Formats: sequence, structure tokens, C-alpha cells
Amino acid sequence: MEIYALVGPSGTGKSHRAAVVANQFEAQAIIDDGLLIQGNRIIAGSSAKRQPTRIGAIKAALFMEETRAQEMRDALDKFAPARVLILGTSTGMVERIASRLGLPPPQQIMNIEEFASEKEIRKAKFHRSHFSKHVIPAPTLEVRKSFPGILVDPLHIFLKKKETPGKKDWLEQSIIRPTFTSNGKLTIADSAISAIAGHAARSVAGVTSTGRIVVNAEQEGIITIDISPTIKYGFPLHEVATEVQRKIDQSVETMTGLQVRKVNVLVKRISFPRAKEATS
Repeated sequence: MEIYALVGPSGTGKSHRAAVVANQFEAQAIIDDGLLIQGNRIIAGSSAKRQPTRIGAIKAALFMEETRAQEMRDALDKFAPARVLILGTSTGMVERIASRLGLPPPQQIMNIEEFASEKEIRKAKFHRSHFSKHVIPAPTLEVRKSFPGILVDPLHIFLKKKETPGKKDWLEQSIIRPTFTSNGKLTIADSAISAIAGHAARSVAGVTSTGRIVVNAEQEGIITIDISPTIKYGFPLHEVATEVQRKIDQSVETMTGLQVRKVNVLVKRISFPRAKEATS
């Protein structure tokens, strides 16, 4: 197994450029902040960005806990990538990660300055320091699935196709804000989630009233939503209820970053047209 490394100070855009560098060196997997990423999938690990403290994030990124290190070793043995790209803030860090995971030392260590201009690095640092934005080189669907409760935005980059010069493939990455940011803790009240769910339900044709909406937290970042809408007479109940589920799931996950495990729709009432409307 060949090991390559990309190093640079925190916030200089390493994760943002990881896929481009991996593509250039034909690395099949990336190790970044405690995660093993292969193509469009998070194969193993737990993101250091999910840690509540900076010390915890450093320990997670270095695989200092034996259980985390062993999980990563097992995943690397199973998927057996021929080349791996490790990201770190220094040469010492990537060498330590390789050692903890039983990998050979990096045969080539590259600096972020080789892939990003001074202006791009300044811009990356600004977004990190002012907005606490971090990049995970994996699609938003994978990030939300693996790390519910984090606000995630997509970031699209383009990769040159070596086999067909001049053509490009686009690849999706994710922008997140970690829980240990100095901006403080982010909490979303049930009333806010209910308001989003209610607005989504009312946008469905045939729904005249949302009725009671109940939000239940199953575990951190994972919720279920119960709703009892009133549906207008003449609309197929099952079709309207299915669309209510879809709209609520999509709206809540997009706007809050929470994972909606299920939306329970209980139709309790049917609204009939008034006498004037019925005879007109």
C-alpha cells in the first residue's frame, strides 16, 4: 500500500482540495479528520469535527483511542486500497496517523501551497475563522447519514478525467459547522421544527389544516414527527398523506440538518365543502 500525504495549517483548504489531490495521485481512499473516505462513501471512522472539544477532536484525528484505530485498520484491510492520501496539519501528524494505523510512512508529503494559491488560502482561513466552516470530502447525503444533527451544505468541485483529456466529472463535498466551534452551541427548538413541518404540509394540495404536530427526539440529531392533518374531501387520502410525509422529511432535513427517521401521518378529519360551494 502506497501512502501519500497533504499537509498544511488548520483552515487552509486541505479537505476542500483532497479529492483533487487524490485524483491526481490515483489514491483510492482519503483519511481526513478521523474518517476513511472512498469515492462517494464514508467507509469507516468518526469525524473529529463531531467532538465537543478541540482536545477531543485532536485525539480523534490522531486515532489515539485504540477502538477507533482498530476500526480503521479493519476497514483498510477489508477494502485494501492500493494508494491512500492522509491529510494533516504537519508532517509529524501524518506520520503519526500512519504509524497508529499500521501503515508505511508516507512516500511523498505535499504542502497545501502546491495546490492552492496564497489568495485561496487566505480566503479559506477567513471562512474558517469568521464562519467556522469546515469541509468533509464526502457527499452531503453520506455526511447527514453518518452525522445527523450537523448543518450541511453541498460543495461541488470538478475533476479532470485522465482517460478522456478535456472532459471533467463533478464531485460533491460537504460544508459543515462542527459542534466545538467557539460560536457556541446550536439548538433547534421543537416549535421551530413544528413550524417547518406545518409549512411543508400546508403546501400539499388537499391539506386544509395541519392539526397537531408532535416532534419526538429519538437520539441526538434523529427525530420522528407526528402530524394529524385535515384533508379536503375528494382528494385520495393515501396520496396526500404520502406527499405530506415526503415534503416534511425533505424540508426539515434540508433546513435543520436533523435526520428525520419517520413522519407519521394520522388523518383524523375530512373537510367538506360548504352548502353554497356544493350547489354552485
